[in-house]
Amino acid sequence: MKNLKNIEFFIFDLDNTLYSGQTKVFEMIDKRMSAYISKKLNVDLIKAKEIQKKYFYESGTTLSGLMKHNNIDPYEFLNFIHDIDISWLSKDLLLREELIKLKAKKYIFTNGSHDHVLNVTKHLGINDLFDGTFDITDSNFLPKPLIEPYEMLIKKFNINPKKAIFIDDIAKNLEPAKKIGMKVSAN
Repeated sequence: MKNLKNIEFFIFDLDNTLYSGQTKVFEMIDKRMSAYISKKLNVDLIKAKEIQKKYFYESGTTLSGLMKHNNIDPYEFLNFIHDIDISWLSKDLLLREELIKLKAKKYIFTNGSHDHVLNVTKHLGINDLFDGTFDITDSNFLPKPLIEPYEMLIKKFNINPKKAIFIDDIAKNLEPAKKIGMKVSAN
């Protein structure tokens, strides 16, 4: 992307952005979501998957829908779905080198949990390269693409949106960032 010389803040989504979707990490989380819904709502896995996707599209995250419609404990849900073994995920030395080259503050902004961020970034070998993480608990469980989490992120880290770029793999998550003045890039 051209014209990054005035960028002072790089804000990255985590899942399928800082690592490739081909790694199947998020696929593991997706399966855990279905299993959780199946058990909690006493439905088969096919119905659980339908509920999961419906809530994602209607509420921004499956968790938001579960909280709204089924009074699910968000911490229990996050702990369950992010309890995955990714010991096979290799360090990404190229990603590490590229992140080091960015002479600006770097943040992770995710609808996932802080524990998930730490698990993934440790395995990728990049956990020491970020100035902060803003996860779903930081936003009181308000997910991207709602505008409020973006505003909370800016306030928490004192980010000037006009000097920031947000990188995410989901187009609708880029819209609020652009609206508040950030440059955006789809991964």
